[in-house]
This record gives sequence, C-alpha cells and structure tokens, in this order.
Amino acid sequence: MSWAEIGSEDELRELLGEVMPRAATKERVRLHQRDRDWLAASPFCLIATSDDRGSCDVSPKGDPAGFVHVIDDTTIAVPDRPGNRRADGFRNILKNPHVGLIFLIPGRNETLRINGRARLVREAPFFDELIVKGHRPRLALVVEIEQIFFHCAKSFMRSALWKPGTWRPDVLPSHARLIKDVQVVEESVEELERYYGESYAEKLYAAGR
Repeated sequence: MSWAEIGSEDELRELLGEVMPRAATKERVRLHQRDRDWLAASPFCLIATSDDRGSCDVSPKGDPAGFVHVIDDTTIAVPDRPGNRRADGFRNILKNPHVGLIFLIPGRNETLRINGRARLVREAPFFDELIVKGHRPRLALVVEIEQIFFHCAKSFMRSALWKPGTWRPDVLPSHARLIKDVQVVEESVEELERYYGESYAEKLYAAGR
C-alpha cells in the first residue's frame, strides 16, 4: 500500500477541519497572573530548539518548583545546572534564537506553552535568586515571550501519564544496562550501575559532573 502524504496547509486543513474558536483565540503575548502562578508551581519544562539548518533538539530542565525566574511580563529566565556539557540546545540558540517551551505540573493534564526568542546570559543580577542547594548557575536562558497559552489535557489523558497504575519502570533494563548496550563505553555494567546508583542524586548540583 502506498503512502498518502500531505503536501499543503490547505490539504491539512481539509483533513483536520477548522480550528475550534477557543483554540484560535487562546494565544497571548504577555504573562497573566495565572501564567505566573503556573510557572511558580512547575518543577519541569521541555525546551525545543533548532539550528540554522533545521537540526532540532528538545532538552528537559528541572529544579524545585518555581525554578523559572520571571523578569517581567514578557521575559523569563531558565537557569542551567551541571549536566553532560553537550549543550545541543544552547549551540542551536547561538545560530537560531527561536525556542518553544512546555511547562508541566505533576498530576495536571494541562501544560503551559511559551514560544519566543532566546539568548544565553552568563551573568545578571537575578542570578542570586537562582541559587539551589548552593549552586549558582553559570548560565541562564533568557526568553523574550512572543506567544503563550495553556494547552489542553487530551494527550495526557490518552496516555494516562500521571496514573501510577499504568507505570512500568521495569519494562526495560536499567539505565546502566541501556548505556552499555547502545554506547561504546569503557566502564563495565557494574561500574555504571554504581555511578547511576544512589550516589547519583548527590551529584545533581556538583560542578564538573
């Protein structure tokens, strides 16, 4: 059977139908107090980027709830924490500032979406407000908001994401085993298990990790 691809927006719209009125009018360009409340309660977000050639990346960011700093009604800052230093998303932003962010609150099926233009900042007065467990970020992603809206709950409801009865964390081998299977690494599985074991949490805010 041959594939039937969609090649135009008109064809797409014919298939999907017209945008629902509430969806068409929900976009805003400034933070509402409810947006601020959501950001204050959110401990996790996903940041989507693309370089100047269209190569994409989505990076998770997480900290205690309220980790995103609101600079003003059109600007937010996301602190960076110690990681693997790949900096895929950051390198994309240096070539293409457009970003998309999705903010989650555990247990809530809705999300808050922010699209805008980003820049990398290595120092600013608000960095002192971003300290967590003694870690002051060396870098923050500052996003100038161009579009903001709440996204509906259907995808979370379909996936039953927050229902513990559906969770199967042991459906795949441990992270250490996965790393050993898909990457070329010098460490043994046992060494990787120790690295990703209980002491891993102690390294979350340690420089150079």
